[in-house]
Amino acid sequence: MLGPLSWHDVALAAALVAFEPLQEWLIHVYVLHWKPRRVFGFMIDPEVCWKHRAHHEDPWNLDDVFIPRRTLLALFPLLTALWWAITPTLELWMSALITALSIGVVYEWTHFLVHTTYKPRSTVYKRIFRYHRLHHFKNEHFWYGVTSHMGDRILGTLPHQRSVKTSPTARNIGATAAGDCAE
Repeated sequence: MLGPLSWHDVALAAALVAFEPLQEWLIHVYVLHWKPRRVFGFMIDPEVCWKHRAHHEDPWNLDDVFIPRRTLLALFPLLTALWWAITPTLELWMSALITALSIGVVYEWTHFLVHTTYKPRSTVYKRIFRYHRLHHFKNEHFWYGVTSHMGDRILGTLPHQRSVKTSPTARNIGATAAGDCAE
């Protein structure tokens, strides 16, 4: 036992949960939608990126819904070390890890459900469900959130669906097409 929860643990967990919508947005935009690039003669195309392109091509294939295992196995030690470096106590380190892992489980479960035949009942989940499907089937340049669309709201990628043109590359995010984004 590491000891009772302190207000530091609660504040850290609350901060991580509050940051999650922006983190989801940033990762989705700048990592998952990364297009392969040649850098110093080497092609840079991480597995998580090409798996996400495959996920857009076939959103109903549940094998491509989850974060790739190798990506998780590579990230876990890095995140563990990062949290070790920036938290002042063992207790806060454990709180950070438990919170981050819990956020990850909620993300994966929510994303999985959106890509199944499950029909949402709650208003919040119906909205998450609708926006994520718009991202896949209407226009890949909007509605990046998975568990929350607060990042989209803050960063301007949560337009009304009728104001957005249907993108010819929503199911092929490796392709490019002129004029596929709404102004």
